[in-house]
Amino acid sequence: MRNQIAYACLAATLLFAACIKDDIKSSYTYYRPVYKTKESVRQNVKSSAPVAVVAPGKLFYKDGYVFLNEVLKGVHVIDIKNPASPVVVSFIAIPGCIDLAVRGNILYADLTTDLVAIDITDPTNVQVTKIVEGVFPHRYYGNYFQNDTSQVIVDWVKVDTTVWSSEPLSWGLKSTDMVFFSSSSTAAATNGIGGSMARFALYADRLYTVSHGDLKVFNTARPDQPAYVKQVPMYSSDIETIFPYGDHLFIGSQTGMHIYSVQNKDNPVKQSMFTHARVCDPVVANSKYAYVTLRNGTRCGGFTNQLDVINIENLNAPSLLKSYSLSNPHGLSIVGNTLLICDGADGLKIFDASVPTDVKQIGRLSGFTAVDVIAINNLAIVSAEKGLHLVDFTDPAQPKMLSAITIGK
Repeated sequence: MRNQIAYACLAATLLFAACIKDDIKSSYTYYRPVYKTKESVRQNVKSSAPVAVVAPGKLFYKDGYVFLNEVLKGVHVIDIKNPASPVVVSFIAIPGCIDLAVRGNILYADLTTDLVAIDITDPTNVQVTKIVEGVFPHRYYGNYFQNDTSQVIVDWVKVDTTVWSSEPLSWGLKSTDMVFFSSSSTAAATNGIGGSMARFALYADRLYTVSHGDLKVFNTARPDQPAYVKQVPMYSSDIETIFPYGDHLFIGSQTGMHIYSVQNKDNPVKQSMFTHARVCDPVVANSKYAYVTLRNGTRCGGFTNQLDVINIENLNAPSLLKSYSLSNPHGLSIVGNTLLICDGADGLKIFDASVPTDVKQIGRLSGFTAVDVIAINNLAIVSAEKGLHLVDFTDPAQPKMLSAITIGK
């Protein structure tokens, strides 16, 4: 009898163990969308007292002010006229905002699927001057998540969950899955400067924007009343960034650099393309050379981390001069012969680019993960994973951190 009981217990134990062996514990973080009606979203585009930086995004510079995107939330207005002591002036709530640009005293931004023009003459009391509806319909979320076309996603609520299952589960929207598509009087209006990661670019009295497959043109001759002009198909599905120089647009994609002429401002014309391996690539340019950073570890794929220097003296036939290895380069900026590169976790690196075939690193500032940079004279405005950094590179070999506005402060 004892043996029968022992065998029964053993069988039950083995059966229970088998059940547990088949069960898999899976922990997930996903983001649940928060919806509001389009009308309520538009009514809430307004300025407020400064708020903490939580998710810094792209940046723009104009007349002593930095406009730092708070991803999907709006724009921090920061007075950096004294870069050693920057002052956060206000926060402009713009739901769904990813990109921005400033012309005169008008801020342009993507308001979810719309373009909004905002008078920032008084950044503590901004006024919406125009909304151009439906010009940015490209919103994609990973795992086949579909937006609700009758409403607007204004936030994502983080949800942590644990599930027991006999098979690994694959559902939910994880943070790494989110990819978003889309930077007064006429005589006084001047254009600000955007970072190399921008999808908005200003040239003369036109605003150009790129999504993954097209280039759009807006007439900003009246800055407060932008008018949609046209869409230019790019016959590509991997467009990422746009950089204006002279009367040309240098457009970065996952597979190369496109050069468009805007001599006819309303009719951009593709002039040429430089092709590279499939990786993410912001680009900046001057009169003779374009500088492209290529990096891996992103949704773009690829295994390359380098700087490409491209000869663009003949804009119809750009050619590679030389490539330089880097760690994980992101945004970049060039002023004179000084090239600044955000090399990810390696921080901000400064190069002497006076000889394009012999670009040499001469300085570095580490301790933060650098994402994008705008160089104004000897001041580097650096966006990082955890905030905004202002760096003096008067001596490129010894760059100095002047100040920082970091997450939560």
